[in-house]
Amino acid sequence: MTDLEIARKVTMKPIGEIAKKLGIDPEDLELYGKYKAKLPPKYIDRSKFGKLILVSAISPTPAGEGKTTVSIGLSQALNRIGMRSAVVLREPSLGPVFGIKGGATGGGYSQVLPMEDINLHFTGDFAAIEKAHNLLAAIIDNNIQSKTRSLNLDPRTISWKRVMDMNDRSLRSIVVGLGGTAHGIPRETGFDITAASEVMAILCLSKDLQDLKQRLGNIFIGYTFDKKPIYARDLKAHGAMAALLKDALKPNLVQTVEGTPAIIHGGPFANIAQGTNSVIATQTAMSLTDYTVTEAGFGFDLGAEKFLDIKCRSAKLSPNGAVLVATIRALKYHGGQPLKEIKNPGVEFLKKGIGNLEKHVENIRLFSLAPVVAVNRFLTDTQEEIDFVVNFCKSKDIPVTVVDVWAKGGAGAEELAHMVVEAAKVCCPLFAPLYPLTDSVEQKIETIAKKIYGAEAVDYTSKAKSALAKISNLGLEGLAICMAKTQKSLSDNPDLLGRPKDFVITVRDIEIAAGAGFLVPITGEIMRMPGLPEEPSSERIDIDNDGNISGLF
Repeated sequence: MTDLEIARKVTMKPIGEIAKKLGIDPEDLELYGKYKAKLPPKYIDRSKFGKLILVSAISPTPAGEGKTTVSIGLSQALNRIGMRSAVVLREPSLGPVFGIKGGATGGGYSQVLPMEDINLHFTGDFAAIEKAHNLLAAIIDNNIQSKTRSLNLDPRTISWKRVMDMNDRSLRSIVVGLGGTAHGIPRETGFDITAASEVMAILCLSKDLQDLKQRLGNIFIGYTFDKKPIYARDLKAHGAMAALLKDALKPNLVQTVEGTPAIIHGGPFANIAQGTNSVIATQTAMSLTDYTVTEAGFGFDLGAEKFLDIKCRSAKLSPNGAVLVATIRALKYHGGQPLKEIKNPGVEFLKKGIGNLEKHVENIRLFSLAPVVAVNRFLTDTQEEIDFVVNFCKSKDIPVTVVDVWAKGGAGAEELAHMVVEAAKVCCPLFAPLYPLTDSVEQKIETIAKKIYGAEAVDYTSKAKSALAKISNLGLEGLAICMAKTQKSLSDNPDLLGRPKDFVITVRDIEIAAGAGFLVPITGEIMRMPGLPEEPSSERIDIDNDGNISGLF
C-alpha cells in the first residue's frame, strides 16, 4: 500500500486521548477538529525534563535516507518497550509537497496523522508567519513612501523580501512600486519561500511571547542615507507582528499511526536557518515524556550542527544521544554508483562511500554525544551489503542496528530503542558546543569548516569581507554562525560526494539575522525560493466528490 492508503486504514484516536497519554488535561487543548490541537505553554517545566534524542543522517542523496520515518518509528518503539515517548518534528512546507520532495510526515507504518492536513494547511502557522513577515515588508515600503514619518531609509541597503509558501521561481527577483508616485518608490526586491523567513527562525527559537516580540524588534532592515542602522523596532512593527503570531507560537499535537503523541511545530530551512522544530515544542515534550525524539534537517553537518550550536545553546538544552540514519543505497551513491543503478548490488561502491558515514559519526562525537547508527532497510538491500556496513561500524566501535520502520512501524526499531536507552545512560550530561560565541566571526566559521566539513581552509570574497566589517560596526560579532551551503556534500561543492578532503570553503557573503540571533555565511549557490520541477508533484494530487485527497506522498 502507499503511505496515503496506510494512513487511511488507521482509526485515529480523538486528540483528547492522545493528550491524556502525556498527562495533559483535554480541557487545556485548543482544538482544530477531532485530531489536531494546540498546546498551552504552561506544561513546560524544566525540572521535569526527560531525555532528548537527536535523529540526524548522512549527507542527503536523491536515493533518500528516511530520517523522519526513523524518528517516528523510534518514538513508537520507545513506547513499545515501556518508555513514555513523543516525537517532535517540523511542519511541512507546501513548496516541497507540490514540488519534488513530497510531504514530510514519515512513511509506511511510521507516519504522523492526519497526513493530509499536516501536509497541507495544518493549523495555519505558516500562513501566520507569512503574514507577519509581509506586514514588515509593507511597513518598510510605506515608510520609504512617507513624506512626514520617513526614517530616511536607503532602499539600496534593504534586503528584506516578501515570502510565500509555494515554489515560484518567477518571483525570485522583481521590481515593486511601479505605476507612478501613488504606488510607491520603485526598487528591486523579490520573494523567498516562507520556510526561509527569518520570522520562521525567530518563532522557532523564541521561549515565550515576550522573547518573540523582542527578537522581532531586533530584525535588521538596512541603513538610512546617513548610514544609521534601522531595525524593525524603529519602524514600530514588532508589536503587530507578534500579535499575528500569538497562536502560531503554540505547538501542535497530533498522533502517529500507533497512537504515539507527536508534536509538530515550525519549519525553518536547514541550510539558511537552524532546520529544526521550535524550542517551545521540544521543551513541552521533554516536560511530559521520558524520551523526546526529534530530528534536524539534512545531514549532521548542516541541521544537527545548528541544532546543537544554535538551538540547544540558546535554549540551554543538552541532548542525551544522537541517532545517525543511513541507507545502503545512499552510501552506494556516495561511493559513485549511478542513481539509475542504485537498486543493484554494489559492495564495491559501499566501500568507497562509507567514509561519509564515518565522518558524520566523528562529528557527533565532537559534541560529546553518544552515536548510534540506524541502517534504514530497503527491499533492495542484500545481506552482503548490510553485513558490510554493520561490520564496518562494529570495527570502529560504533553501535549499529538495522531498522525496518516503514514496513513494521515501532516493532521494526525496538532494538534501536534499547540501544538509545543504553547510549543515553553513558552520554555526557552536558554536550559541548563546537565554538564559544566570544570567538571572532572568522574563527567560528573556520571551526565549523575545518572540524565539521573537513575543509583545509576558508576563503572570503571581497563582498564577504565587506560584510564582516559591517557586522563589526553593528556590534553583532557575538552571534552564532548558521552556515549556508549545499546539503549534498560535506563541502560547498555538491559534486564532491563521500568524504571529500583538501578542499577550500569559499564564503561569498554573510547575511545578518539579528532577530534570530545568528549570522548566515553564504557558500555556493543557495536557493531561498525554489522552482517547480518539470513534472511537479501537484499534477498527481487530486480530490474526489467525497473530499478524499489522492496523490500525496
